[in-house]
Amino acid sequence: MTAPQTSWIDSANDGQTHFPLQNLPYGVFSVKGQSPRVGVAIGDQIVDLAALDDAGLLPAAAKGAFAGTTLNRFIALGKPAWTETRKRLTALLSGEDAALRDNAALRDNAALRDKALVPMSAAALHLPVDIPGYTDFYSSKEHATNVGRMFRDPDNALLPNWLEIPIGYNGRASSVVVSGTPLHRPNGQIKLPNEARPVFSACRKLDFELEMGFIVGKESALGEPVSTADASAHMFGMVLLNDWSARDIQQWEYVPLGPFNSKGFGTSISPWVVTMDALEPFRRDNPEQSPQPLAYLQQQDKNAYDIALEVSLQPEGAPAPSTICRTNFKAMYWTMAQQLAHHTVSGCNVRVGDLMGSGTISGTTPDSYGSMLELTRNGAEPVTLADGSQRGFLQDGDSVIMTGYCQGEGYRVGFGTVSGKILPAR
Repeated sequence: MTAPQTSWIDSANDGQTHFPLQNLPYGVFSVKGQSPRVGVAIGDQIVDLAALDDAGLLPAAAKGAFAGTTLNRFIALGKPAWTETRKRLTALLSGEDAALRDNAALRDNAALRDKALVPMSAAALHLPVDIPGYTDFYSSKEHATNVGRMFRDPDNALLPNWLEIPIGYNGRASSVVVSGTPLHRPNGQIKLPNEARPVFSACRKLDFELEMGFIVGKESALGEPVSTADASAHMFGMVLLNDWSARDIQQWEYVPLGPFNSKGFGTSISPWVVTMDALEPFRRDNPEQSPQPLAYLQQQDKNAYDIALEVSLQPEGAPAPSTICRTNFKAMYWTMAQQLAHHTVSGCNVRVGDLMGSGTISGTTPDSYGSMLELTRNGAEPVTLADGSQRGFLQDGDSVIMTGYCQGEGYRVGFGTVSGKILPAR
């Protein structure tokens, strides 16, 4: 087995960090008294890319792209600039090639290191992308089946169209927030079983949804569809995503046009965007699909990704979180390439920074279900946490923490975490 490539930043080499040299995810950070700017995570450090750019160490193609408060300017430069910048950063941070004077320009410059390296513990992380549009899909067969059995027909859980098209809806981008942002329990209309009319109430069945999201990196023109073969060229990277859900509000409102208030109160994403280049070694065979999709949804490339995922829940005051779900992104029935192809087949254009959610990710076993709705069978079978408390759905003060990573030989390419705490309804 070949030893993994290492960095001169020691914390990047322990085999457990989510941010080794093989990852180099992008995000936006700030330190006290300074404006947000673009950085790359490595080990327990953030590399200030604006500082490296000012020092002339980054590609000319990316000049000036890192001083802004979002990644959009850099993403819009396109794949050649992404690839060249990643290659340059790998050289600057590598412990193996640093003997070359050019590659040691950061390592051997103490003044620049002091300026460009920021401990993560000293930084605040911000929403990494200005998101023009948000779309959420419904692409886990196991999740769709579980929900169908609970709310429709146990013997015919999937609607006829589910196996033919990647079901999705146009959401809203205004309430996408970065990890760590607390959210208030939403209010809305709820239809109680024995009442003739709905009541206005705070949500009584608040839930999380374990998802991944991808960030569009290349726009498309109005009227021009993106094929499954070209889809990867339109993807910059991926984030963890928690699409919080008010189940009781949703159950009343979703017919006939789908969720609205039950989803509009908040979606949380992780602060680090892991690039598709970093995820390339973890592509896997696509899931079997039957019936065979229509021609525009057929795919030749491997578009599944092996990403281990985990969800923990921590009540307010509890000493530690309790793991309640473990699953894997590779189980998704519809791939991201198929989602993008279907999204654009009508001629809908996409823009740099658009966010596409996968839909809840559930596996085949009860401990791999990606929502409280499934884990507790709509609250009927509460989960027991490490402190002895039980949950059917989320209570005020609860924090939900999601994490995920790809396992390489001696290293991990990880996403960090996405977390959020539930505050009382206003």
